[in-house]
Amino acid sequence: MIKIAVPNKGALSDRAVEVLTEAGYKGRSMNKALNVLDEDNRVEFFFLRPKDIAIYVAQGHLDLGITGRDLALDSRADVEEVMALGFGASSFRFAAPKDEAWTVEQLDGARIATSYANLVEDYLAARGITPAQVIRLDGAVEISIKLGVADVIADVVSTGATLRQQGLVPFGEAVASSEAVVVTRKGLTLGPAHDVVLKRIRGILNAQTYLMIDYNVARAGLEAASAITPGITGPTVSPLSREGWVAVRAMVPKVDANKVMDALAGVGAEGILATELRIARL
Repeated sequence: MIKIAVPNKGALSDRAVEVLTEAGYKGRSMNKALNVLDEDNRVEFFFLRPKDIAIYVAQGHLDLGITGRDLALDSRADVEEVMALGFGASSFRFAAPKDEAWTVEQLDGARIATSYANLVEDYLAARGITPAQVIRLDGAVEISIKLGVADVIADVVSTGATLRQQGLVPFGEAVASSEAVVVTRKGLTLGPAHDVVLKRIRGILNAQTYLMIDYNVARAGLEAASAITPGITGPTVSPLSREGWVAVRAMVPKVDANKVMDALAGVGAEGILATELRIARL
C-alpha cells in the first residue's frame, strides 16, 4: 500500500485533489477526512498541513507528498523533488516600503518578518548576510512593517496585489521560485507501484497542457502543415476520399493552439478542429 500526502486545504489542495481524481483515484468524500483509503488502486491518501508534508515524507512515514517547493525548502526536511506539477506557481521575495531603496546586502543587521524563517536564514547565510532578527509570523506578514515589528518582509508573491495594498514593493532576486511538486525521501528507490502513480499524474497534466488538432490538407501542402504541427513523435496522416488530400492529427501545446490554427489556415488546411484531452501517456 503506497502512502501519499496531499495538502489538506488551500489552492494547492483543490488542484491536487482534482488531478488525483482525474487520474482515477478515490476522492475525498468528507472535507475534514484526514485520510482516504483507495483499496482498488492500493493507495492511501493523507490530508495534512502543507508545511508538515515534507517532514512526514522525510521521516519515512509516507512514500510521496504533494506540497509547495518553498514549503519543502523551509522545512529543511531531507526530501528530493521527483516531479514538478506546474500549478501553484509563485515566487518568494523580499519586500520593503516603496519609498525606501533596499538591496539584499543592506539586510545585514535588519529585522525581517516572514512565515518562512528557515528559507530566509538559509538564503542569507549562503551569502554571508546576518540579519539582526528573523521574526517568524504565521500570517499578515505585510502589516508588520507598518506596526514597527520589522524593517522588511519576505513572503510569497503571486500577483503582488497584497504588497501594493500595503505600499510595499519587492526588491532583489527571487529567494525561491515555487510551484506544487511531488517529493519523496532522499535516497528512496521508487518501485513500479510508485511509477504508476507518477505516470497517472503526469498523464493528467500532459492532457491539460495539450490539445488534439485535426485538419484536412492537400498532399502538396502536407510538408508545410507538418512543420507547423510536428506532434510528439510526428503527426498521424490518413488518406481522404477527396483525391490528393489527407487528414492530419497531431497534439499541440494548448497555449499555442490559436496561432497554430492560424498558421494551418495560411498553408491551405481546411476543417481545422481542436479537441480537449482528458488523459494522456506521452
